[in-house]
Amino acid sequence: MAIDGTWNLTMSTPMGERPVKARFAAAGADLSGAVIGDAGERAFESGSVSGDDAAWVVTVPTAMGDMRLEFAGAVSGDAISGKVKLGSFGEAPFSGSREG
Repeated sequence: MAIDGTWNLTMSTPMGERPVKARFAAAGADLSGAVIGDAGERAFESGSVSGDDAAWVVTVPTAMGDMRLEFAGAVSGDAISGKVKLGSFGEAPFSGSREG
């Protein structure tokens, strides 16, 4: 699958740019993996792929409590971009590139 591997992502949030790493593994329409950032490694709660489109959900701890992040994006070669829903704080764009 086009998304398999480790990616460097940047979320452009209202609090500034937030870099994270994401590790992806696709099996059919299922997507598993984890986001690695300031809060450590957090496994996806759910994930799916369809062609170049991917979506995944992860909950991360913040100073204000846990926040559910819902990503939806598309892969184009070694680049990915899309939107992330930031819990009750609206949406933000994200983009990234494959490591290595």
